[in-house]
Amino acid sequence: MFFNRFAKREAPFPLIVGMSGVKMGDRVLQIGCAHGGHLAAIAAKVGLSGRALAVVKDDAAAERVQKASANAGVLVEVEIAPATRLPVDDASVDLAIVDDTDGSFGTMAADDRAASLREMLRVVRPGGRAMIIGAVPGQGLTAILSGAPKEPSFASSGAARQAFEDAGFRAARTLAEREGLVFVEGIKRRE
Repeated sequence: MFFNRFAKREAPFPLIVGMSGVKMGDRVLQIGCAHGGHLAAIAAKVGLSGRALAVVKDDAAAERVQKASANAGVLVEVEIAPATRLPVDDASVDLAIVDDTDGSFGTMAADDRAASLREMLRVVRPGGRAMIIGAVPGQGLTAILSGAPKEPSFASSGAARQAFEDAGFRAARTLAEREGLVFVEGIKRRE
């Protein structure tokens, strides 16, 4: 079965898709692209009736998104812009995701990170959600071999929950820590 080209392949990144809670027709925005496959898996779930948009900081990240979406056969719109000024209409997305698995969001200047979270609050519809996906610090031999971060990340330290609350999201919580990832969510108040 390992070498059978015709065997059915399992869906990639089921944990990412499951924890994001996306469904067919959702409008999803991802900020940053540490791993293009994450966004491609989510874009496959929202389908053609939904919208998947990536806002990235440079051409290299845009290329990662385009390559991953082409490999997965999904449509992802890509915009190059700073996370502090998202080129997205107010209340136009159901879910905004920050891919912080590389730690770039957590290491931003505090003022820029706060501005980015306020922008996420602006673009998420009332009752919509924002999520930060981060890396969990490794332990023991696994940490040495995998290259996992040694210190708690922005998302795994609890700082992301506090930042969501400071930006105006409610019910900020850590959803889970699984497979070396941590998922932190905040919900925009209904008006």
